[in-house]
Amino acid sequence: MSLDLAINTSVSFVTNTNWQAYSGETSLSNFSQMFGLTVQNFVSAGVGMAVVCTLFRGITQKRTKLIGNFWKDLTRSLLYTLFPLSVIVAIILISQGTVQTLSQGVAYQGFEGQELWLYLGPVASQVAIKQLGTNGGGFFGSNSAFPFENPTLLSNFVENISILLIPAALIVTFGFWVKDWKQGRTIMIASLFFAVLAFVGVVVSESFGPAFVNVAESMNLEGKEMRFGIGWSSLWAISTTAASNGSINSMLDSFTPLGGAIPMFLMQLGEIIFGGAGSGLYGMLAFLILTVFIAGLLVGRTPEYLGKKIDAFDIKMAGIVVLTPLMLTLFGAMAMTMHPDVMSWLTNTGAHGFSEILYGATSLANNNGSAFGGLLADTTFLNLLGSLLMTLSRFLPIVAILFLAENMGSKKKAALSEGTLSTTNSTFVTMLIIIIVVIGALSFLPALALGPIADFFSIK
Repeated sequence: MSLDLAINTSVSFVTNTNWQAYSGETSLSNFSQMFGLTVQNFVSAGVGMAVVCTLFRGITQKRTKLIGNFWKDLTRSLLYTLFPLSVIVAIILISQGTVQTLSQGVAYQGFEGQELWLYLGPVASQVAIKQLGTNGGGFFGSNSAFPFENPTLLSNFVENISILLIPAALIVTFGFWVKDWKQGRTIMIASLFFAVLAFVGVVVSESFGPAFVNVAESMNLEGKEMRFGIGWSSLWAISTTAASNGSINSMLDSFTPLGGAIPMFLMQLGEIIFGGAGSGLYGMLAFLILTVFIAGLLVGRTPEYLGKKIDAFDIKMAGIVVLTPLMLTLFGAMAMTMHPDVMSWLTNTGAHGFSEILYGATSLANNNGSAFGGLLADTTFLNLLGSLLMTLSRFLPIVAILFLAENMGSKKKAALSEGTLSTTNSTFVTMLIIIIVVIGALSFLPALALGPIADFFSIK
């Protein structure tokens, strides 16, 4: 592994991105997979959960700048949530046939008499936390499309559920933390709205895709495991991009133009639709604070959220959280496109080639880690640029959230009155959804028009 690839891989797993410009079974030893990558799968997920807890405290506490102890929150996240769940999921996966051994592999003889090597390793234990921690980096290069990682329909179901388990549970936790379950319901409804709509869109796009010459079936089954089909492949594609996971059980580059555009757009919203472990929820809360502020301007009242007045500093910090991945995505796509060697990185040209670039920049800048396979990612420029995008996109919002939590925790709580804006009714949920869509659409519609939308209209 070259120095620039090693830097990219290290940054990728520390930032919970798990972007893989290498094939794990051939590039890394079992020791590196276990002690280098799997450890960071646990720690990076725990960091996100610890950070969102500070925001919970800032919202609920009053007149204090003490927002908790990071090491205590990290330890609790690891010991009480991630470790136990990972053991349970790993046991289920092993029962289904997922490989779990310390052996590097076994030699065998092929049908034509040639000597071949079958790679093995501690797969189940790594797959469990890669799914639960919204990490996504697979033991094998083909990720959960490979039978050694995902052998049966039951293992596929368990791994898919694991992607959304902690992000969804944290939304419920927020409702209990603030002693108002309706606040969690608001976020859950908004997240489900986007996820369900996206799933239906991908299924329809893949089921009624472009007709291929001399192929009677109109469904697009290219790049998909036949044992999973369009339904399970589409559900995974939506889950992995909504929850900042990045793992795959099908090749996203082989999806139809609109089938690939929908997962891309979910990431471009800022990975807040469920999102990563902790990071998705604090991103959604930043959007929620912006929505409260805008709604307050519309009705002419001082914006408040759960009794805390929203001031200019709060809006600045929320703006950093919302705008950082957005700006980094566009910057990354621009930098890749303008590089003189860009055409040598692509296996496709035209609109689909640009879609591969845009998807890669989106994934890096939103700490997702998935990619269109047509982008050859292991180059010095892409490794170093990706490392920069992943680092800034992970830690700038974290710093902003910590400042936001401290500022909100130092405020007193105002008593609720008849004029207080409700943040739990259908009107507010609708406004939250509109603001999320508008910010995403205004930011990325021109780029999407040059990529997947143009690709869609170019198909005859």
